[in-house]
Amino acid sequence: MGGIFGVLSQGNCIYDLFFGTDYHSHMGTMRGGLAVLNGNRIKRAIKDITNAQFRSKFQAELKQLGGTFGIGVISDMDDQPLIIRSHLGRYAIVTVGKINNQEELIALAFQKGATHFSEISGTTEHVDNINSTELVATLINQGASFEQGIVNAQDKIEGSCSLLLLTETGIYAARDKFGRTPLTIGRKYDPQIPKNQTTLIEPPSSYAITMETCAFPNLNYKIVKVLGPGEIVHITLEGIEVCKPAEKRNRICGFLWVYYGYPSSSYEGINVELVRYRCGAALAKEDDVEVDYVCGIPDSGTSHGVGYANASHIPYGRPFVKYTPTWPRSFMPQDQNIRDLVAKMKLIPVEELIKNKKLLFCDDSIVRGTQLKDTIKLLYQWGAKEVHMRVACPPLVFGCKFLDFSRSRSEFDLAGRSAIRELMGDNLGDLTDFLNPDSEHYKNMVDIIRKRLSLTTLKYQHLEDLVQAIGLPKECICTYCWDGVG
Repeated sequence: MGGIFGVLSQGNCIYDLFFGTDYHSHMGTMRGGLAVLNGNRIKRAIKDITNAQFRSKFQAELKQLGGTFGIGVISDMDDQPLIIRSHLGRYAIVTVGKINNQEELIALAFQKGATHFSEISGTTEHVDNINSTELVATLINQGASFEQGIVNAQDKIEGSCSLLLLTETGIYAARDKFGRTPLTIGRKYDPQIPKNQTTLIEPPSSYAITMETCAFPNLNYKIVKVLGPGEIVHITLEGIEVCKPAEKRNRICGFLWVYYGYPSSSYEGINVELVRYRCGAALAKEDDVEVDYVCGIPDSGTSHGVGYANASHIPYGRPFVKYTPTWPRSFMPQDQNIRDLVAKMKLIPVEELIKNKKLLFCDDSIVRGTQLKDTIKLLYQWGAKEVHMRVACPPLVFGCKFLDFSRSRSEFDLAGRSAIRELMGDNLGDLTDFLNPDSEHYKNMVDIIRKRLSLTTLKYQHLEDLVQAIGLPKECICTYCWDGVG
């Protein structure tokens, strides 16, 4: 998916920029980048983070990147930030999202006089490996101003795009037209200069803009504004100017609360960890299975497991301990064989909590199920009597067309869609019955997945329970991957 962060400061912003961007490392796997404005010069650094942490790649260069304004990115695809020179001026840009009509936009750009687009190396779903951030910049440059250019990009892109522009006057921030990814602004005062209550003169302050609000507390930022869908703002040290007000329709990605978001982050004012507790409690509702321990598949399954255990009054246990000092998240390496090795080696079993035990695991989701199958096999090898699985979201049936949250190349890689294909063949037709938990088609689909994973029982969260756990109206949440409604 990726994550973006920006800072404006009276002094050197690099400390906040470095750590604020680092707090998005769980969002991406390919590139990390920083761009800083120093006087009228933009300095930039981009690093490969496929096999190393963002911090270890950038720490040595921080002294060379000092400045007052800056933007950073953890990218799951493109080399970013890009530095652009155009009739609007010189600026740096970072983006997060997915462009589905890329070829159409490239053809239109050539008609308008664009001469080339750079390609990126590596494996990507995008046609011709075009750097999508460069395409967004091209759309912005077609406007008479930054504001008009960003609106032009928002209107023409099919998919999603949130972005930050670093300019000489400040930072432009724009949330995706339908709010699929979040952006939040924070502010902090200079702690050395107390606020003068008599004269009402405020001390110097810094502003930051983030996707993940978990970046704010340790950097002493307090939330002052949550951008609405399609909203565009210009942030300077003097304040926040709204260039384009928010749209009414909001379709924020529900999967952020289920899996991608960090536990201490909040979106639309709703905390991730609390939503996961509520998801776990909903899974426990009317579930009469008898087990020795409730457990969570680390990391995001842990919160769902805690919620289930609290609601069911069954003890919570950790039959797997995650070894974090050297092993990255299992989805990060690009090679499937390496991902499988990471998934196996980072989870160390605790035999005393497994042998002769009936275990119930909560997980955030089942995407392909490949790594989960190996984990369940290992549990049986260590002597588990029963392994039950409760999944915090409904079966994934549709491949996401708005954000790159899965490495699946085809919808048939998804466990749910693959099971439907086994039942129906290639002519799937109407999938409505497979979305209804009370239908025989749905039950047969879930049972195929259960058998593939060698589970004693398998139950998924009902969509209405997930929506209730999030706490927003369904029409404000993108649920496309579960029911095809985006």
